[in-house]
Amino acid sequence: MKKQKRIADYGILIGQMERGALNAITDVPGVKVGHCTLDEGSVKTGVTAILPHEGNMFQEKLVAACHVINGFGKSVGLVQVEEMGTLETP
Repeated sequence: MKKQKRIADYGILIGQMERGALNAITDVPGVKVGHCTLDEGSVKTGVTAILPHEGNMFQEKLVAACHVINGFGKSVGLVQVEEMGTLETP
């Protein structure tokens, strides 16, 4: 199977910062990602949590924004992000 090219392979660079070793969100120092999938019989669900820094996210809030494209998945906390413009939980 032929490996799919990435946009950078065509010389198109997005943003001003260099890509990390894995070209992933986990390349950013302090960012942690956790995931759990349940696939038992008729139960098929999962959750992903992203911790953007190692400090207290409630005391050290980050600027945040959101945009829903498909709208099929269930999300928690988007109304707060839209109204306050900050992130304070995973």
